[in-house]
Amino acid sequence: MTDRSIYEQNIGPWFLEHAGDLERKLLVGRRERAADLESAVRVFLELLRGFESLDVDCPSVTVFGSARFKEDHPYYKLARIMGKRLAEAGYTVMTGGGPGIMEAANRGAKEGGGPSIGVNIELPHEQDPNPYLDRFVEFDHFFVRKLMLVKYSCAFVVMPGGFGTLDEVFETATLMQTGKIQHFPIILMGREFWHELDDFMRRSLIPQGTISEEDLDLFKQTDDPDEVVRIVDAFRQKQEQEI
Repeated sequence: MTDRSIYEQNIGPWFLEHAGDLERKLLVGRRERAADLESAVRVFLELLRGFESLDVDCPSVTVFGSARFKEDHPYYKLARIMGKRLAEAGYTVMTGGGPGIMEAANRGAKEGGGPSIGVNIELPHEQDPNPYLDRFVEFDHFFVRKLMLVKYSCAFVVMPGGFGTLDEVFETATLMQTGKIQHFPIILMGREFWHELDDFMRRSLIPQGTISEEDLDLFKQTDDPDEVVRIVDAFRQKQEQEI
């Protein structure tokens, strides 16, 4: 169930009625100063709600991927197995909370006996919360939602997806490349899907000097759910040794 208590106490019924318009209005362009300050307060309250709601006890792995894959699709099946393996290894599985790959990973986590969390966003389609969530938090701003998905994760698993998935994986890679966050595994599952993107980076970005060859080391590729667990485990063991 979505926790709206902070909003209800501080902003009231108007907010709940117009929540879906908030990000569009914020990004529309130049506005009166008072309107921007009001938006800043709402963003701050949304951040507070996220921090209060996502205090998880065990390490989390965030899974990204398309909302459009159905239950019989091979990528859905792969994400479900992978979510189960992560849960069995002691990880919380966190997703965007919607259908498709997100549902599959949360479903696998439930089957593996581990915590399953959804960090959703209100959209005109595709983003109804899936039924396999132990905890569900809904946000109104994409950038706040992405912050939560990064902040509480020790690794990302990225399944095939569209613009949203690509945005999430490359924003995270940019944060690592520029030293804004520590390096942690970005694991690309679905080698056939990612092949051409990998080829593009090697044939175009590296020769043009827009990225370095070492930047590709940020990404790991595998289609083996057990290998995903081994990569995440190895990273956490290395972290503990450095501490």
